[in-house]
Amino acid sequence: MAALKHLSLRKAIIAACLKMNELGINQGTSGNISARIDGGFLITPSGIPYEKMKPEQIVQMDLGGGYFGEYLPSSEWRMHYDIYLNKPDAGAVVHTHATYCTALACLHERIPAFHYMIGVAGGTNIRCADYATFGTQELSGHMLKALQGRSACLLANHGMICFGKDLDKTLWLAGEVETLAQQYWTARQMGKPTILSKREMATVLARFKSYGKQTKDLDKGEALAVEPPPRRDGAAASKTGPAKKTAKARSKKPASPRRPAARKRTVKKPVKAPAA
Repeated sequence: MAALKHLSLRKAIIAACLKMNELGINQGTSGNISARIDGGFLITPSGIPYEKMKPEQIVQMDLGGGYFGEYLPSSEWRMHYDIYLNKPDAGAVVHTHATYCTALACLHERIPAFHYMIGVAGGTNIRCADYATFGTQELSGHMLKALQGRSACLLANHGMICFGKDLDKTLWLAGEVETLAQQYWTARQMGKPTILSKREMATVLARFKSYGKQTKDLDKGEALAVEPPPRRDGAAASKTGPAKKTAKARSKKPASPRRPAARKRTVKKPVKAPAA
């Protein structure tokens, strides 16, 4: 029997499904997850509970819209397929029926920039795609429109979907979008949330290009999202100017206080008595 291809990735997809339900951002088998491979992607099968799912049941699909093996892919395979075709940076896709995302989607509402973390999805809001029957090309088309310039969107009367560089980052994004939906919903119960200006969100989005990156992960010419404090150890002192100066300054002995100058003594001349 031939060895199963992409075994570690298949196991990672199952683990992500279990984690998705554990985090409370999905219920039962209503959601689905996929990950890109050369020439196609791997996706969860239709209707199999995650706790019973086996690596060989993860379905391989190509970028021509076909699948391999005896198991049918998720009923939402079209959305995953269209994301991989149209989003070259997509390494994984997560679709869930997260409670707060779904509640807002049932109202056909987007999530506005009530909080700067909206920027994690790539824009000044998280749009809600128009409604269409699940599993249809029409739904997938609405989704792509809502994902223009975005990495996540709500799906009217349905749920949410997002994509990212890999499984870990995409699962994190799904959780973050659900958290934002819950925060927005909660704020709405207390009043009308203040929406950040387009100008402020432009600043946020510029910073988000390197959000969460370490110095070693920065692309050429890319700056950190925020200015870090000065680093104090020797490694930084040999590489960066400010840290080097700081280290040098600390190595100097404190200057001894100057001795105050002696006060000049003045001698009063005796006053002559007036002539008689």
